[in-house]
Amino acid sequence: MKLQIGIDGKNYEVDVEVLEEDSTIRTLGPASRQIVAPKPPVSASPKPTHRGSDTLPDNSKVCRSPVAGVVLRLSVQPRQTVQANDPLLVLEAMKMETNLTAPSAGIVKSLLAQPGDAVKVGQVLVELE
Repeated sequence: MKLQIGIDGKNYEVDVEVLEEDSTIRTLGPASRQIVAPKPPVSASPKPTHRGSDTLPDNSKVCRSPVAGVVLRLSVQPRQTVQANDPLLVLEAMKMETNLTAPSAGIVKSLLAQPGDAVKVGQVLVELE
């Protein structure tokens, strides 16, 4: 269906396709013009991960992915000692490399991603002891 929308004093004619039937569809004006009410935004904050226990990981001892991307290379191995801001791994997102560093000093407890793995925003990639 075609709609005319005014934005900042300019009129635009757009094609709108309703992908699924939803109870939030409202009719404005003539019966042929419908607008789908926007769904509430999804929070970008990472969800805590549970790994078989009732305790959440200590955020000062984990390294989370700041972007959705692919792990390019690891800079550490399990049981390796690291200092705060030491490089842990490199992610690629949108043709750019992002270096992830240790949030604090510690020993690498586990690597939860390997080169080639796709990761999500907020996903725990490295745990420290």
